[in-house]
Amino acid sequence: MGRPQPRGLSQRRVEQLLSKAGRERCAASRIDALSRHFLRYSYKPNPLVGSADRAEVFTVSLVGFDCVTYIETILALARASNVDEFTEGLRQIRYEDGRVQWVRRNHYMTQWIRNNIRKGIIRPVPVTAVPTVVRERVLNVVPGLGVRRTRVKCVPKPALARLEPLLQSGDLIFFVSTRRNLDVFHAGIVVRDGTTILLRHASRSRGFVLEQILSDFLRANRMAGVIVVRPQAVIRPLRSPTRMNASITKRSPAGPGEPRP
Repeated sequence: MGRPQPRGLSQRRVEQLLSKAGRERCAASRIDALSRHFLRYSYKPNPLVGSADRAEVFTVSLVGFDCVTYIETILALARASNVDEFTEGLRQIRYEDGRVQWVRRNHYMTQWIRNNIRKGIIRPVPVTAVPTVVRERVLNVVPGLGVRRTRVKCVPKPALARLEPLLQSGDLIFFVSTRRNLDVFHAGIVVRDGTTILLRHASRSRGFVLEQILSDFLRANRMAGVIVVRPQAVIRPLRSPTRMNASITKRSPAGPGEPRP
């Protein structure tokens, strides 16, 4: 018996989105297409259900997002070929070990990045030719969650012009806070349009998902630097020739057409 469906899931809506995204083959193209689809959708503050004294509820929203649920939803859709893969992918992206518990939610973005690198969902973008700095942080802004110490390695703001040539469409970008008790204050998706680098993100101040030139966002916001990661392609197992031939043999010529991959 499968796991219960998350609250708010519209299977039909997910199927429609996956059908459109299925025309795109590479991960970057799928993320570009899916993130574009949700432009102008509403910003939704505090979209997740759960706290230190309230049971966590696995939720899905395709009508509004904060900056984190926007990139989580796009990433899970881009990696999926059906509804079950989407929901399981979102579960794995959002929670440590995929276990729906408030304490296992990736509350801080350094935790989110680390856990999803470990699962092979994303990887760091190599920045060997770009200066980096390490910032010490004592994370304590989530009520009910114990204090966590972490080290944040990022490209400092003055060096970001040297990072831009390395960015690709579909990259995820995290903006490192200058506060000593917070690691990341915002996140979004990079889109390259020729030589122009764009940022797609769910903006609290604007109240919706928007696209803007990345350098404009950088100029308008104070930050210690950025972290950039790249989603990994999903490797799907090939069907064995024996099983494929057997399936073809059993199918009646007058029966339905080939199933969708």
